[in-house]
Amino acid sequence: MTVLVTGGSGLVGSHVLEALRSRGEPVRALVRRESGGGLVAAFGAEPVIGDVTDAETWRRAAAGVRGIVHAAALVAHRAPFEAFERVNVGGTRLATEAARRAGARLIHVSSVAVYGRSVAYTAGRHGVAEDFPFQPLPQRDFYARTKRMAEELVQREAEASRGSLSAVAIRPNVIYGERDRLFTPRLIATLRRGLVPQIGPGTNHLSCVYAGNVASAVVAALDAPPRGGFRAYNVTHDAPPLLTQREFLAAFAEALGVRLRCIPIPILIARVAAESWSGVLRTLRPRRYAGLASAAVWFLVGENPYVTERIRAELGWTPPLDARAAIQRSVTWFAGR
Repeated sequence: MTVLVTGGSGLVGSHVLEALRSRGEPVRALVRRESGGGLVAAFGAEPVIGDVTDAETWRRAAAGVRGIVHAAALVAHRAPFEAFERVNVGGTRLATEAARRAGARLIHVSSVAVYGRSVAYTAGRHGVAEDFPFQPLPQRDFYARTKRMAEELVQREAEASRGSLSAVAIRPNVIYGERDRLFTPRLIATLRRGLVPQIGPGTNHLSCVYAGNVASAVVAALDAPPRGGFRAYNVTHDAPPLLTQREFLAAFAEALGVRLRCIPIPILIARVAAESWSGVLRTLRPRRYAGLASAAVWFLVGENPYVTERIRAELGWTPPLDARAAIQRSVTWFAGR
């Protein structure tokens, strides 16, 4: 039976389509009209043109499917809260209703942002498992707030369904890879200059994960034995060997053929600068960026705090690609554009 993927022209969604089609699975992709169906059709998916906030589109797209992978989300920082809520929460509500009608398993692509931004890193290495209590979020962190609202909606509906709705939340952190529009192209552009800041000693492990590894976790969740209710899984690293911050940047530079020079910046100075910059941004746009600059510094200097033992133990998932192989794939794709 067919699997429906939303956000099929995006980073995670396109890798899910690729993973499913590589094993001959029939797939359908809900894509916006402006995205067109060309990319998803290239992966062998049946395109359904529409919007995740439209109930009629969902009725057409989800008819007869065995699973729904809901990867579509709004991430742009400049959108108003109402836009985030309409897409991230309203779209997820319709995905949940469609999964219940079709008797399909729902795989909701969530985010570790639901835990709270900087506070997760204060827990230290291996400090944040899936039962880590959610912490307060900045008022203007619209993405994290609405992703938490969406995941809580999925959990509430699945637990109230008395076994008729099986739902899984996949929680990645920063995702990189082919077809990325955010992290990967910006990192490549920075590294091509040949000079990058190294915050702290560079020995920490970044909480980055390749999109193809996230897709393999999604497929593992689709393939798991039927179970009602809700379950969440962290997916926040590639296969061993795990790279340090310094090694991760060096692997990208090597794939790019760039001789990299790192300028060490003490952690304390980076944190003070981030807080100062955050203050400037708050002056220009009150409360909009409060806490987000310091959260970015925590990501760069902190040890990956997220535990992935649950998905390994319950679904037998291990990431298929290590970071060096994934980085080479990513750089090769961007070089060929």
